[in-house]
Amino acid sequence: MATDPSDYDEAIPIVAAHLAKIERAVGRTRSSHAGRAYAVVRPALRQALEDEDAPRVVPQVIDEFARRISEDPDNLPF
Repeated sequence: MATDPSDYDEAIPIVAAHLAKIERAVGRTRSSHAGRAYAVVRPALRQALEDEDAPRVVPQVIDEFARRISEDPDNLPF
């Protein structure tokens, strides 16, 4: 099954906007919760994602960001 390349061109701005929301939520959570316990960071990150209108993030991604914010906040991809 072939996919029309224009479908990708149309999707890129949508994906980029969603990733920007995630990046803002992670950045806010990192600045306010860096080094705190995972059990505190994860719900704060979940709330930040909801505040950014990006609540649909794979749970494993949220877990990994929360772990990194908790354990090593300087080792994030952005």
